[in-house]
This record gives sequence, structure tokens and C-alpha cells, in this order.
Amino acid sequence: MSTDTKPVISESGYDITPLAEDTVETLAADLNDEERRVILNDGTEPAFCGNLTDNKKDGTYVCRLCNLPLFKSDSKFTSGTGWPSFFQPYDEDHVGTHVDNSWHMVRTEITCARCGGHLGHVFDDGPKPTGKRFCVNSVSLSFVEAGEELPKMPDVASTLKTAYFAGGCFWGVEDRFAQLDGVQDAVSGYQGGDDNNPSYKEVCSGATGHAESVMLRYDPNVISYQELLEFFFKIHNPTQGNRQGPDIGTQYRSAIYPTDDEQMKLAKQFIEDQQREGKWASKKITTELKMAPKFYKAEEYHQDYHAKNGGHCPIPD
Repeated sequence: MSTDTKPVISESGYDITPLAEDTVETLAADLNDEERRVILNDGTEPAFCGNLTDNKKDGTYVCRLCNLPLFKSDSKFTSGTGWPSFFQPYDEDHVGTHVDNSWHMVRTEITCARCGGHLGHVFDDGPKPTGKRFCVNSVSLSFVEAGEELPKMPDVASTLKTAYFAGGCFWGVEDRFAQLDGVQDAVSGYQGGDDNNPSYKEVCSGATGHAESVMLRYDPNVISYQELLEFFFKIHNPTQGNRQGPDIGTQYRSAIYPTDDEQMKLAKQFIEDQQREGKWASKKITTELKMAPKFYKAEEYHQDYHAKNGGHCPIPD
């Protein structure tokens, strides 16, 4: 997501400035697992299962994540495909398009222009006057009935920031970071690979190239990114390459995935300092460092694993 603060206003008068990643994560805090899978991880809900597929009421369909108006009921039509279908958006500026090469085919993905949330795809087999079919997941939308006031973007005034770390099995990394003051949330997932929406089994095979990573939401007024870096090197061995202790494979590699230029600068300097005179100076630090690739939340049974199953990973002295 862009962090440019210069406002971008659509023809219909809405602020569609792309939201920063931290803001999107704050907005996504109340999404359920299915909404997160579709909206944040480019998923698709089963055909004929969405609650808005057969909705025939007059009104406006807005983004589930940021409330940007996306489609009007007068552009909705019955396509027979099993998903809500529209022949034109509320405002062309409100719907972004991107080439999607997944599933061994070339399609045009559609997203909310403001928050980047995945909506579905657009095809050239719709009715006149546009000939377009915007095929949208119900969970990506909220419906506002005619006569009701359109909602504004939720208040996301928050100081929380996002950080990503990978260092062996994500159960332990997540658990240890979650015990720190200032860390509001720790989520296990996958990053740095080639496939979309990878499963645990696929990641463990090594075929996807993903690392088991952890997404942190932290308050920089309580704990700094520098302190997170120092703690990360305290709880794992950054010199072991594609392994961490008895766990062997590329999915267990050490990695730091900054979300902005400032985090990148701090992480780069930290690794250089540690290599020169830190605890691991006598060995080659192998920690991967690159801007944060797309994060895929791991299956629910991986979340808060130690808390659910008893015991915690002790924090080293």
C-alpha cells in the first residue's frame, strides 16, 4: 500500500487515497476468518453461498473493509454464476484492476481502490451498455439500503504499527513475541513464496518457497522496532540458514520483512552491527532481509498454539 498522504479524490467526491498497510490491518481487526481469507488473501467464496447473490433490494454496495461505495443496485443483474454481478461500478475510480495469473489462466482481478481489498474479477461477458461483468464476493461487500445514510470510513486513528519476522516454527516465535509489553497481536502465517493462499502442508513440502512467519501489531510508544529486532535475535539463531535447531527446511529460515523504508534502514543497520560485534559475529548471519512480501494467515489451529494447548515458550534471559 502507498504511504503517500497527498489526497486522491474520485469524480464522485470520495477520498480514495490508497491506505497505508498499518491502516488496512487496523480496519481488518474485526474480520472473521472467511472475510480475511477472501478480502486480504485473494480468496473466493463458494458459488451460490454468498448472502448478497440474490439480494434485490435498492441500495448501494460498499467495501466491507473501508466503506467506499463500489456498486449500485441498478447495475446489478442476475448472471447465473453464483456470485453478485454488476455491469458497472459506482465510480470507475473506486474499483482497481490488476492482472491475475493464478490458476494457470489470465484474468483481471478487481480490488477496492482505497484499501486494496480483493473483490473478485471482471469479465467481458456482461450486458449492455458496458458489456462487463464485475463478479464480486459477497463477503467483500456490505449493503446499504436506499434511504439510509452511506457510512464513512471507520475511524482508524491508531498508533499501532506492523512488523514481520520469521525464525523457525511460527508457534514459538508467535508465542514469545506475544508475551512482550507493547505487542497487541501476533499472528502466524506464511511469507516470501510463490503460490497464493498456501496451505501448511504445501509450505512444509518446501515447494512454495514460503517461510513460516509472524505478523506483529505493536505500539511504538511502548516498544520500538529496534527493541523488536533485538528480541528477535535473542529468541532464535540467525546463522543456521534454512533451519532452526531440529527443524530443517526453507520454511524455517530466518527473515526480517520490513514494511517501510525506516524499518528497512533499522533492520539493515542492526544486522550489520550484529555481524560486526554482536553475539553472532563469529558466524555468518543468514537472515533474509527484504520488503514485506504478501502475508497469508495460517490455518486457525496454528494461531495461539501454545496458549490453546498449554504452556509457553520461555523468553531467554
